[in-house]
Amino acid sequence: MIKRILNYLGWTIVAILLGFLHMRIVLGPGPESDNSGIQFLNGIHDFVLLYVGAIIGCIIAFIFILFDVFYLNNKLQGNNKATLFKFIIIIAIAIIVGFTHYFLENIANVI
Repeated sequence: MIKRILNYLGWTIVAILLGFLHMRIVLGPGPESDNSGIQFLNGIHDFVLLYVGAIIGCIIAFIFILFDVFYLNNKLQGNNKATLFKFIIIIAIAIIVGFTHYFLENIANVI
């Protein structure tokens, strides 16, 4: 049981890092300037990067864990490349969540 929890904790960390990566791609690099007003904007940029990236990463982790518990565990028992396959699945989920976020924010103008 502890091994399974630690395994899901590792996948959650991977998902949150993928959420940060998605937000880094969406936001781009922060503005760089010596002006103190721009430094405030850098703080806002970093806050949005961490806050929204963590939320998107948690959504990715939640979907992956549900998919793993209800589907992948039964299909991948005894498979040597289960970790690689799970990594590919979590990247695919991250792409789908990232595309959905982009669609809802820019095309449908809901977010």
